[in-house]
Amino acid sequence: MLKQRVITAVALLALLLPALFHPSIAPFAGFTLLLIVAAGWEWARLNGCGPIVARLLGLGVGAVLLLLWLSGGLEHDWRPLWLVVGCLWLALAAVMLRRGVAGWGRWPAPLRLWLGLFLLACAWLALVQARLQSLSFLLSVLLLVWVADIAAYAGGRTLGRRKLAPSISPGKSWEGAISGLLGVLLLAGGWMLADASGWGDGHSLYARLASHGWLVAVPALLGLTAMSVAGDLVESLVKRSAGVKDSSQLLPGHGGVLDRVDALVPVLPLAMMLSTF
Repeated sequence: MLKQRVITAVALLALLLPALFHPSIAPFAGFTLLLIVAAGWEWARLNGCGPIVARLLGLGVGAVLLLLWLSGGLEHDWRPLWLVVGCLWLALAAVMLRRGVAGWGRWPAPLRLWLGLFLLACAWLALVQARLQSLSFLLSVLLLVWVADIAAYAGGRTLGRRKLAPSISPGKSWEGAISGLLGVLLLAGGWMLADASGWGDGHSLYARLASHGWLVAVPALLGLTAMSVAGDLVESLVKRSAGVKDSSQLLPGHGGVLDRVDALVPVLPLAMMLSTF
């Protein structure tokens, strides 16, 4: 299993890194669009669609986003959308996590399906617009999620006692979640120190939040970290409702695309919302 995970991770990085650092947005937008097509297919399967319908829905999401791209939509000002989607995610996470696994099954099936596809599409648009803003900005958002996850895992393994959401994800603990928050605050502080010493370019998410004062920046960072945990829990809840362990087996050793991007899906539009208003 470990060998599979390493091979898959190396293969993904070999594709992602050149696209991420390419001066043109096209390679990055194209590669991540393929990932969203796969995530759309997985979401449709998790919500009861058959193999053919799930593939068509995944491709349909990709086709709509491709048309948006070709029509110049990536350069459009989407600030109203980020506000709507950010608020929607806050409400959705609160309702879903409160109602639990059983509650998700009581939602109308079309609503569950199309809401998830819409949010995946918005996550891709936020991802690409974050890259268009600057590489530093995008990396600061990605690292927030990754550091929160790594710190939460390490803190949970070492100190974890009280379960965070035992009926949804038994492995998560309050101690792990607090460790994730501390990890993000240390990351933000270190990034700001790098900016102050001339190592950074001042375009990161942390610099933009700090420009409003730390009374704004710290709660915003805590909220983004909490939503990264919520994104993970929401996907776990949906998988439990569907009776599966992984969203698919597209990524050997890692599960599916949704299993890798679940925490990013709410954080990306929220980061865009916070940085553009």
